[in-house]
Amino acid sequence: LQLVESGGGLVQPGGSLRLSCAASGYSLDNYAIGWFRQAPGKEREGVSCISRQGDGVTYYVDSVKGRFTISRDNAKNLVYLQMNSLKPEDTAVYYCAAHRYELPESVMRALSSYEYDFWGQGTQVTVSS
Repeated sequence: LQLVESGGGLVQPGGSLRLSCAASGYSLDNYAIGWFRQAPGKEREGVSCISRQGDGVTYYVDSVKGRFTISRDNAKNLVYLQMNSLKPEDTAVYYCAAHRYELPESVMRALSSYEYDFWGQGTQVTVSS
């Protein structure tokens, strides 16, 4: 499974971006999908995740709750991360990742990079005036 992120860029504080995660040759319906980010000098952080097609369970790290929304478009085989009210501290490389089983019940595990089996190359998001 190969994942490709897109949609990153430079945006002013308070602005919005929508990231997309695509897979070729595989249906993302079969995977729980997570979004992670890594800022320079910092560890990779789980941002949000969504369960496999079915119950639509989603989790968010506290710092993005109310600002970011994860969703699926099954017809297009895409997973999105809509990011609103962006802040400079959101600046990072954003990665999508796939977990071949259902999301762990623990939010901490569901947002842990160790739970994910396949990774994209990342897309840069820079929030700056």
